[in-house]
Amino acid sequence: MHPPPPAAAAAMDFSQNSLFGYMEDLQELTIIERPVRRSLKTPEEIERLTVDEDLSDIERAVYLLSAGQDIQGTSVIANLPFLMRQNPAETLRRVLPKVRDALHVAGVEMQLTAAGSFLTILQEDSVSIHTYAHSFLQVILLHLEHRDAGVSNAWLETLLSVIEVLPKETLRHEILNPLVSKAQLSQTVQSRLVSCKILGKLTNKFDAHTIKREILPLVKSLCQDVEYEVRSCMCRQLENIAQGIGTDLTKSVVLPELIELSRDEGCSVRLAAFETLVNLLDVFDTDDRSQTILPLVKSFCEKSFKADESILVSLSFHLGKLCHGLYGIFTPDQHLRFLEFYKKLCTLGLQQENGHSENQIPPQILEQEKKYISVRKNCAYNFPAMIVFVDPKNFHMELYSTFFCLCHDPEVPVRYTIAICFYEVSKLLNSGVYLIHKELITLLQDESLEVLDALIDHLPEILELMCAGGESNIQENKLSSLPDLIPALTTAEQRAAASLKWRTHEKLLQKYACLPHVISSDQIYYRFLQRMFTIMMTNNVLPVQKAASRTLCIFLRYNRKQEQRHEVIQKLIEQLGQGKSYWNRLRFLDTCEFIIEIFSKSFFCKYFFLPAIELIHDPVANVRMKLCYLLPKVKSTLKIPADKHLLQQLEMCVRKLLCQEKDKDVLAIIKRTVLELDRMEMSVDAFQKKFYEKDLLDQEKEREELLLLEMEQSEKEKQQSDGRPMSERTYEKKRRDTKTPTTLPKNTPISAPGPSSSTPSTSKEIKKSKLIRSQSINNQTFHAKYSNLDKCASKSSAAAYTTSVSGLAKTPMVSLTGGWINKCGRVHAVECRSAIKRSEMSTHTTTGGTLNMMMLNEARPKKNDSFRTRNASSLPGSFSPSTPLPSTSRGAGNSADPKSSGSKDTQPRKATFCSSGYTVDEPLKSRACRARTGHGL
Repeated sequence: MHPPPPAAAAAMDFSQNSLFGYMEDLQELTIIERPVRRSLKTPEEIERLTVDEDLSDIERAVYLLSAGQDIQGTSVIANLPFLMRQNPAETLRRVLPKVRDALHVAGVEMQLTAAGSFLTILQEDSVSIHTYAHSFLQVILLHLEHRDAGVSNAWLETLLSVIEVLPKETLRHEILNPLVSKAQLSQTVQSRLVSCKILGKLTNKFDAHTIKREILPLVKSLCQDVEYEVRSCMCRQLENIAQGIGTDLTKSVVLPELIELSRDEGCSVRLAAFETLVNLLDVFDTDDRSQTILPLVKSFCEKSFKADESILVSLSFHLGKLCHGLYGIFTPDQHLRFLEFYKKLCTLGLQQENGHSENQIPPQILEQEKKYISVRKNCAYNFPAMIVFVDPKNFHMELYSTFFCLCHDPEVPVRYTIAICFYEVSKLLNSGVYLIHKELITLLQDESLEVLDALIDHLPEILELMCAGGESNIQENKLSSLPDLIPALTTAEQRAAASLKWRTHEKLLQKYACLPHVISSDQIYYRFLQRMFTIMMTNNVLPVQKAASRTLCIFLRYNRKQEQRHEVIQKLIEQLGQGKSYWNRLRFLDTCEFIIEIFSKSFFCKYFFLPAIELIHDPVANVRMKLCYLLPKVKSTLKIPADKHLLQQLEMCVRKLLCQEKDKDVLAIIKRTVLELDRMEMSVDAFQKKFYEKDLLDQEKEREELLLLEMEQSEKEKQQSDGRPMSERTYEKKRRDTKTPTTLPKNTPISAPGPSSSTPSTSKEIKKSKLIRSQSINNQTFHAKYSNLDKCASKSSAAAYTTSVSGLAKTPMVSLTGGWINKCGRVHAVECRSAIKRSEMSTHTTTGGTLNMMMLNEARPKKNDSFRTRNASSLPGSFSPSTPLPSTSRGAGNSADPKSSGSKDTQPRKATFCSSGYTVDEPLKSRACRARTGHGL
């Protein structure tokens, strides 16, 4: 066997290395694995760790603290709050002494656990304050000066929380008196640092006399400590001390100490003094601020660039608070110099060229660049305060160039911060918000998604300010810059969709719901609606799909054109509700849920009720299961008696699921849903006290939907009138002005050519009746592409007509109060056919106007035939009637039009509802009700 050639050997070598790594690495892995095997417990160690299960919690804790290992003792201490809640007396008597003994030799982990447990016991009030101070306070004080800084800080935090609730006498004897000796120079640095923090906390617990006599001497001593760490720590506590001693003592004691510490040789001490001065600006009066603090601030600003760059970061962070505290004290020259200082900080480090490549930057240069980035980030954070400082009216002259630089900064943290502040800047500029429109576009198109995520938190408010802010003299500027907004928004969405940060994409789609208040419905329709459809059908992230679905529903809610609305509805039904993918059908049910939430009840019943419940026949169990969960919300959209035919369709849907469902999960859910549906109370057409708020909200939604139709109609009329010659428009206007006023008595009938009818008595009522009739599908002629909507409407209309058949009253159908489950489970075909025959007879008997109905059918145009039933076999007990079917919209309950009723009476008859919920004429009321209930046949 010949060895492989060199090239083949090299290829084998490379493949082995790439697949399995180098052999040395594999050997190292085996070496690393050996100690893991040795760390397994031996049988002797397992025996030592085993505890008798019959021991109580207290006995087990005592045993583990006495003879157990450290990990077991730590577990007992972590469980100490539970023992205190369960049996506080026994825990304090038996367990706590063992804890004290264990903490003397405990490690860092047990010490940290004990500090946390002691704090939890205090916060839960497991024992009284007196008992807590007696049992736990000495343990806390004993470990304050632990050699580990983390342990010492943990015990200190616990002590500071205890000081808040301890009485004054306990504080004086247990903490303040020992503190006098602990704060001496002879003590350790750690002890003096702890004393500084305790003094800052104790100041608020005693009166001014006690503070001046016992605490302030210790404060002065620690401010003059030989260690800069102690001086810096004490300086930062002067803010708390000043709040406890009042204004007079602050000016006489604290302010001189701060002035002296601001000139300290230690950089951290000067920084602490500067920050404390800024935080105490409100305490000092105008004279102190102008004569003492302002010179100090000027000195800090001058030294920050020349000799002390260490305070630049802190100075830039507190700049906004400093401007607010010293506002009104600056002279015009000082105001200008301070503004120039801020502008210089905003561009700090941008003009420098280090001349090094990225791999050759020295560490000191890299550290300096990080510091400069922090300075510019802090300047962006304080930008809204600087707008107030210069006055928003002077923004364009003084700060626009600085704002431009911050929005185009090369570092992401700076742009991220200015994006967060963008909304505040927009509010402050008010009418001048149009000045920063280009910067909004820039941030929307930023390459970093972090910047986009920060900006879109307040995107709706920003866009509304952009479009609504400003006076008439700048209206042209706003409108000329508005077209740039739409491409920026679409680009931002595409970039978010292409990334893996789906939460940013979801948030952006949710914020797009504000666009109907910002741009026109045509722009939304042509630039955003189709994109929402694409996301719903192709995106793989469920929250993103739901966000797109909800936003699409809001776009549909505020669309101003009826053709576009119907096209969107048709797409929803065809591409989602009747889609090939079960995932799309699930999203259709999500969309139905949003439709119920956003639109009125009548809108859902008119367009989405039947397509939703048709999914009971879906072959996928998950779709049927989701429909079962949705059924209670679907039922809540119905009103009795107007939607009684839809209610019966819903009952039939539930009955089919109960009788035909084979999937056990779906069957279990539908059984629970039936119980919930039985408990639901139906709302009626009139307002009910129980559903008053919901009905009022639904009425408002329906009013807005009608208003959109009215606005569209008025726009069409305006366009038509604008297209006519001027003479015709002038004649039309004169004709309307000279028209006879319609101020007739309420009950006076108005004659009209043709069949007698009862028309509204005012032009306002005429307009209202036209709007109501425009809702009915019978009075609308759709384009051919809306045929599916016609079919949906006709199916529900068939259900409405079938309901009027009196024979159905004899079928074994359970009523609302009696429950939803039909004992028989199905309606026999023979009974259905006999019911249909009886219904035809009863219908002719009830209306008494068969000839009029035939005349009406002949008078109707043939293009309305699409409203007939599409598939009679899909609805049990339904059939294709010979008369045109009413729409599923409410108010279409009459079987014949009053105008074609053939009556010669000019006085209109009073319309009432019989027990079955349908409108009949008053003279025929009793006869019609008997016919529909199956009596008198």
